[in-house]
Amino acid sequence: MRAFLAVADTGSLSGAARRTGVSQPTLGRQVRQLEAALGQRLFDRQPRGLAPTDTARALIEPARRMQAAMSEIELTAAGRQTELSGPVRITASDMVALHVLPPILAELHTAEPGITVDLVASNASENLLFRESDIAVRMYRPRQLDLVARHLGDAELGMFAARRYLDRAGRPRSVADLGQHSMIGYDRSEEIIRGMQARGLAATHDWFALRCDSHPVYWALVRAGCGIGFGQATLGRADPAIEEIDLGLDLPVLPVWLATHRSLRQTPRIARVWDALAAGLAPWLS
Repeated sequence: MRAFLAVADTGSLSGAARRTGVSQPTLGRQVRQLEAALGQRLFDRQPRGLAPTDTARALIEPARRMQAAMSEIELTAAGRQTELSGPVRITASDMVALHVLPPILAELHTAEPGITVDLVASNASENLLFRESDIAVRMYRPRQLDLVARHLGDAELGMFAARRYLDRAGRPRSVADLGQHSMIGYDRSEEIIRGMQARGLAATHDWFALRCDSHPVYWALVRAGCGIGFGQATLGRADPAIEEIDLGLDLPVLPVWLATHRSLRQTPRIARVWDALAAGLAPWLS
């Protein structure tokens, strides 16, 4: 049923594989097994993926109720576990997973070798209600009623460039000077454009010399000397190859929250990882 819902929601085996972390052949086999058990075809193959049949569309809501019931059973059972061991699945943005969490998890593994961690580096919202993750590090406040969330603090943003770029192109002294520099922006996301326009800058998509929506690749472009970009202040200030550019812009902050399902919060291994993340993330936040 999980395979069925993932394919129905994403419209393809590849999309379902990205969502679930299960291989395409396994998902395809599970869907075929379900079709054989029901004696019905559930998907029609089309040029752009898989389209649910009328039978499949009729089954989606009952399948969701079944998934919710199974998740409740799993959460209830997991919440009663007492051992300080076992798996914990953490989801975090790709930048946090790449630059911030590894030393925290290394220290945790040394202290608690019985706890195994699955780290999901993704900017997508993993569903804590369906155990797609046990603990989430999120840059927004979770709103679901069944979740426990804690605001750890805020991550400052700053404007940065590689020192070698600034040595070559000069250091901007005013906001107006930015028009004479190579700026790095996002491709499909308009987050930077909206933020700059809100601060009186006439930024458009064409204003940026390089564009990339992947945050780690975006930061690599800044470090390589491609131009001026934006990033988390703690990371930029700790990098000797990077120089912060302070032009008095009132940049926003990123609120950082920990979240888990209410029934898991007091499970010993979840509580231990929660505390380790809260303590480890504190120096990174304002």
